[in-house]
Amino acid sequence: MYYRFCWGCHGFRGDGNGENGPYLNILPRNFVAATFKCRSTPTGTLPTDEDLFDSVGRGFTNSNMPAWISLTKQQRADMVAFIKTFSPRWKTDKSGDPINVPAEPAVTLDSIKHGKELFTKLECWKCHGQEGRGDGPSASTLTDSNDQPIRPYNFAAGSRFKCGTTNHDLYKIFMTGLDGTPMPSFADVIKPEDAWDLVHYLRTLQVTHKSPELALWMTTKEGAEIVKAQKIVGTPTGADIEQ
Repeated sequence: MYYRFCWGCHGFRGDGNGENGPYLNILPRNFVAATFKCRSTPTGTLPTDEDLFDSVGRGFTNSNMPAWISLTKQQRADMVAFIKTFSPRWKTDKSGDPINVPAEPAVTLDSIKHGKELFTKLECWKCHGQEGRGDGPSASTLTDSNDQPIRPYNFAAGSRFKCGTTNHDLYKIFMTGLDGTPMPSFADVIKPEDAWDLVHYLRTLQVTHKSPELALWMTTKEGAEIVKAQKIVGTPTGADIEQ
């Protein structure tokens, strides 16, 4: 399966040096290095088989990695088993233990407002920008583990994240970090309840995506004015955006 569908990008040896690599704006994953962005495990640890299985089936938004939902579950599981043969890390290290994700509390205005405060306090805006458009003052300087330029996520123009679509997925992103990128883990910085508040606020930055958080935020004068000022038109990728 790998040599039928994957080697053109990820390389014959799984090192990310496939013949298509030079033409891609985001380099393919280097399976030999075994550094993975989307995990349920703590930063610096290997992902679980389920994490890799989900990645193959889900694909990665804003990249050239498609969702391989056309493959059967067994084929995806076989693919995961083969991918793990490329790196010696899988022989010496075990997968990390998945982090505990507590039940999501109810969405409230207090939760959203506190999340907004945390967005400023944790300096998320330096990369993601004050309005979450991925245009913060540090955005143009960021590079990944391949020394390639990498852009912060643009909340205003997107509805799905690199590692999923749900609030649960978003919670895991900043509690585990995206290894190989400048996005760190905040597990040692914020409490679980703070993380959920941040999740709720970040949803309000997705002004093109209908969500309970955005609907509630727009019932307030402050929220309605901010969302109106942020409203954009254009494609989901951000092309031809007009302010």
